[in-house]
Amino acid sequence: MVQDEPKGEVVARSDAPREKKPNFFARIALFIRQVFAELRKVVTPTRQELLKFTGVVLGFVVVMMAIVYGLDVLFVWVTQNVFGIPS
Repeated sequence: MVQDEPKGEVVARSDAPREKKPNFFARIALFIRQVFAELRKVVTPTRQELLKFTGVVLGFVVVMMAIVYGLDVLFVWVTQNVFGIPS
């Protein structure tokens, strides 16, 4: 294992011989360190960005619901015209 200089991440060198696998608890500790390193990279959106993203998602959902509803009505109409309404 070698430490990547710019990011400080632990990576394996491609030309290095395979090292002995660390024990179970060392692997858990490495995993937790890597999780915290990734969590430090997360950027929390501002309130304005959050409201904008929420609006975009809700708008997209409404448009998709309208498309599905329209297709459903179209298919019901086509089915009724092709097969007729039983009386």
